[in-house]
Amino acid sequence: DVQLQASGGGLVQAGESLRLSCAASGFTFDDYGLGWFRQAPGKGPEGVSCTKISDGSTYYADSVKGRFTISSDRASNTIYLQMNTLKPEDTAVYFCAAGPRCGVTVVDGGDSDYDYWGQGTLVTVSS
Repeated sequence: DVQLQASGGGLVQAGESLRLSCAASGFTFDDYGLGWFRQAPGKGPEGVSCTKISDGSTYYADSVKGRFTISSDRASNTIYLQMNTLKPEDTAVYFCAAGPRCGVTVVDGGDSDYDYWGQGTLVTVSS
């Protein structure tokens, strides 16, 4: 069974940082595009970032570029999202996900290009 379990969310003040983690299992890490999307209250899914270990590619939504960094640890099958300089508009449930590819269209597609995702973790940024 494919499992993706996100953790690390919480309540922070604007300008602070958080690091989200995602423990992945049940699939070959290197074969998939790995990413994060988020969903704010009352809104649809929004792509945040993705990476593909096999070619080292990473992509970010314009809204988080320069503030968020995606990374992965093959030894532990873990995906991370380092979020710096958080803004109130970053408030959302964040989901880690896996799919066949990573690219601009994957990030722009929200959750539509992912095959698997787990329960999300809530990030709340107060002003």
